[in-house]
Amino acid sequence: MGCRLHTPAADIEAAVRHALGPHAFEQIGAIATIDIKANEAGLLDFCARHALPLRLFTREQIAAVPLYSVSAATQMHLGVDGVCEPCALLAAQTLNPATASQLARLVVRKTVHAGVTVAIASSGDDADTHAASISTASNNQDLR
Repeated sequence: MGCRLHTPAADIEAAVRHALGPHAFEQIGAIATIDIKANEAGLLDFCARHALPLRLFTREQIAAVPLYSVSAATQMHLGVDGVCEPCALLAAQTLNPATASQLARLVVRKTVHAGVTVAIASSGDDADTHAASISTASNNQDLR
């Protein structure tokens, strides 16, 4: 997830629900973003309301994830090519130790709603199940 400074929890929730589409909110295992967002009140409030762990990744971890498209704004402000897609992939890869060696895949590519960017990823058997439910093959990106 990516968001501007002082983004309210309500905007974050609206963006997540928008990105989920047909997927159930209960399927979310974690929220992931860049480590400089560790104290972002709206993000912390959203995670607390829904009992979701917040996974934080460094610029170096994020930069190591190849992206299909690059965000010039994110490059300028944060020094990385993107936040939501690489963080989603990294979180999916590390969320379940049993599937950590398996491929993480974007289920929903970057979406923007109310100034919040959201991507959804999954790993292991879940990735194949979720990917099968997406009608556009271009939505899938692997993290190897």
